[in-house]
Amino acid sequence: MSCFPCVNSRRKDVRDVDDDMAVRPADSSVSGRGNANGCGSDHGSGARSLSGKSWESRGQKGNVARSFTFRELATATRNFREIVAIKQLNLDGHQGNQEFIVEVLMLSLLHHPNLVTLIGYCTDGDQRLLVYEFMSMGSLEDHLFDVEPDKEPLSWSTRMKIAVGAARGVEYLHCKANPPVIYRDLKSANILLDENFNPKLSDFGLAKLGPVGDNTHVSTRVMGTYGYCAPEYAMSGKLTLKSDIYSFGVVMLELITGRKAIDSTQKPGEQNLIVWARPFLKDKRKFVQLVDPLLQGRFPLRSLHHAVAITAMCLQEHAHFRPLIGDIVVALEYLASQSHKESPRGVARSPSSSSPLQRNNGSFS
Repeated sequence: MSCFPCVNSRRKDVRDVDDDMAVRPADSSVSGRGNANGCGSDHGSGARSLSGKSWESRGQKGNVARSFTFRELATATRNFREIVAIKQLNLDGHQGNQEFIVEVLMLSLLHHPNLVTLIGYCTDGDQRLLVYEFMSMGSLEDHLFDVEPDKEPLSWSTRMKIAVGAARGVEYLHCKANPPVIYRDLKSANILLDENFNPKLSDFGLAKLGPVGDNTHVSTRVMGTYGYCAPEYAMSGKLTLKSDIYSFGVVMLELITGRKAIDSTQKPGEQNLIVWARPFLKDKRKFVQLVDPLLQGRFPLRSLHHAVAITAMCLQEHAHFRPLIGDIVVALEYLASQSHKESPRGVARSPSSSSPLQRNNGSFS
């Protein structure tokens, strides 16, 4: 059985859990780039309906996560040695149990190359354990922050590769899931990497079914991780697909800068990544000052400009002005394809062309 190292999952940065997580059917499926959700072409997985009928059909195909007894897991993992991938959820109060149910439900129904695979789970007695596929390189934050001197930092092309994969995962949730799913906890700690640095989104305990029909948002208690939550959601509790877009923008900024969204070790004025970066995002002449020093100038200047522009659009204060996920995927795929063709900084000319997303959107404000 393939597993992660055994970890305790205790969410310290959320306030409460919704009581209305139940799956509800949708009237129609979502497909095709250019619709209201900014959905695009399929990246290896078809649309899934989160309805009772879909659950039954997938169960008949044997694709729903398997239920293990505690004894079975202990035996298969040699008494939970470090080579295994068991996630133990903290069950203090209603919150932990609710998150466990949501995560099992979501990952049993949603399948995509950029979502982590849930192999099974255990509900023996008071045990609440999740068994995932093995992701040998850990999380994105393990490779971005506090990098040891003898460890090679992520290259620019690898960072853009991770951005593309993460965006495709979000696109699947927003566009192929039916009804759409709002991830609600997109952050570098939840982006897992395989041996080739292919990313997969994990930890779906806070995932929420998105608005359907004429509804524009879902009203819910404010949850998530400080530093990644969209401002309108943090203030009003009104959750939309654009809430995930803001969080994605924060992750993009982390990829570019190598800085944490919130870092109390930084000096005053620099502890909040968005606050620190805002002056640089408004001035193209200062874009290079955002870049992670560990890259030592090894990045294409044109690619940097495009990446910062995409990031700034995602971080727009008003949700309406943030781009759609399908447009983000197109822009990042273009950016990643160009990253391998361009010269390092100092040789490349200033950007003379724009990415697909830049041609249709404004700048950070």
